[in-house]
Amino acid sequence: MKENVIELKNVRKEFVTTKHYPGFKGAVKGLFTKEKMRKIAVDDVSFEIKKGEIVGYIGSNGAGKSTTIKMMSGILTPTSGSCLVNGLEPYKERKKNAKNIGVVFGQRTQLWWDLPLSETYTVLKEIYEVSEQDFKERLDFFEQVLGLQEFIHNTVRTLSLGQRMRADLAAALLHNPKVLYLDEPTIGLDIVVKDKILQAIREINKKYSTTVILTTHDINDIEKLCQRIIIIDEGKKIYDDGLEHLKKDYGYNCTIYFEWKDRMEVSQECMLQNMDEKIEFIKQERGAQVHFSKKDFTIAEVIAKVMGIVEVRDVQIQETELTDIVKKIYQSGVRKGL
Repeated sequence: MKENVIELKNVRKEFVTTKHYPGFKGAVKGLFTKEKMRKIAVDDVSFEIKKGEIVGYIGSNGAGKSTTIKMMSGILTPTSGSCLVNGLEPYKERKKNAKNIGVVFGQRTQLWWDLPLSETYTVLKEIYEVSEQDFKERLDFFEQVLGLQEFIHNTVRTLSLGQRMRADLAAALLHNPKVLYLDEPTIGLDIVVKDKILQAIREINKKYSTTVILTTHDINDIEKLCQRIIIIDEGKKIYDDGLEHLKKDYGYNCTIYFEWKDRMEVSQECMLQNMDEKIEFIKQERGAQVHFSKKDFTIAEVIAKVMGIVEVRDVQIQETELTDIVKKIYQSGVRKGL
């Protein structure tokens, strides 16, 4: 059984700020009153992440994702609860924790702006005390999976966004951290560079068993990388389960598009008389679309029902997309896997 690399138990984070009043009168009032406001950013969140897992940690803006990541990386201290990363309390042992983690932020860089990329890696090698052998081996690997060789001798300021993101990923992994935090790592990238970075993350996870926590608004990234999803909303964890379970639990709505053979005419009344009332039938110009729940029927059953009534030329199946499933969970507030 794999060990837990991250353990959060009943973690809560509150921010206390001074209340501000609008207008000139409010500004004057603020000089004499110091009313405090409490904002709960993370509310009683618990989860465990095992070595080598790739976990999607998602939520809307202001849900508490970044605050959780900052507590796990040691930047913030929890108001209450327990947070352990590699057996360490990050905010108490920041230096030790920093040697075990890597961080990539889509909007920020840890690279030195005026240095050639190769020299930046040399500086990081010394900071993290990476041996010459390990440094060469890892850099060779990153050059292969990230395509660094085409720009490794360029200064960082001359790199494109896609090149900088690939360079940042290599920098975060140069000391072979046990945990990698990725915050919107593919934001603003074109599809070719994005796919290259996602493929690199998969290969790095496979080669080094690096535990990856990915926060993103791009559900496609989650679908391509993660086996498990944790959803947080208004500071509370509302979902924690496998990606396949997520689709099974919430992705039961399905639509099938049928094209009739030889421009056949089939009346709405005829279809409705022969179809189950739980199946929604919508006539189109040269066919129909059929909506149903996979809780009631299998896809094969629905296709067989339709083909028993009318000759069909073509069939297209459209299942519920992950984006729609996540929206449904937000709207319902269902708490799963807690």
